[in-house]
Amino acid sequence: MADASDLDRLINERLDALLPKKLAELREKQTPSMTIIATKGTLDWAYPPFILASTAAALGWNVSMFFTFYGLGLLRKDISDLKVSPLGNPGMPMKMPFGPEWFKGINWNIPNAVQGVVPGFESMATMLMKQTIHDKGVATIEELRTACIEGGVNLIGCQMTVDLFGYSRDDFIPEVKEYCGAAHFLPMARDADVSLFI
Repeated sequence: MADASDLDRLINERLDALLPKKLAELREKQTPSMTIIATKGTLDWAYPPFILASTAAALGWNVSMFFTFYGLGLLRKDISDLKVSPLGNPGMPMKMPFGPEWFKGINWNIPNAVQGVVPGFESMATMLMKQTIHDKGVATIEELRTACIEGGVNLIGCQMTVDLFGYSRDDFIPEVKEYCGAAHFLPMARDADVSLFI
């Protein structure tokens, strides 16, 4: 008859043999999940969270997006007024969406000192960016947001930001089913396979 230490050893050996395979099977069957915290509300910063979320949803992932501070504006009913903010954006050389190919290929690195004092520079940069987006056949923010909704992405508004900025829930699209704070969202992020802050 085996003593307790032999029995423990046999159980541990059997678990060591079976457990990795069972865990791998469970992982393979598990639906990947992703959480995204969207904090920016400009046209250029709206693209990354919506592209990543809509792509993950198309792959069958469970996706939740938490919109806080200026990112909350991306859930408004009308987002046609989104602008590019070129001032202080060192990664933004501008290219022209019109003219001959050699002209369109130039990176127009406009110094911040010029961007800050030229009236209407932000509006011009926004117009050029929107024209480039259109010319290249890139989806609009509205289209990407709709793709997220159709893909089942959970859109979450930050209640503190709603209160802070004086919004009403009527300001936002009806697909925002949940408004909560960081304490509610962080456990979701902790348990997600991928968690991004944008």
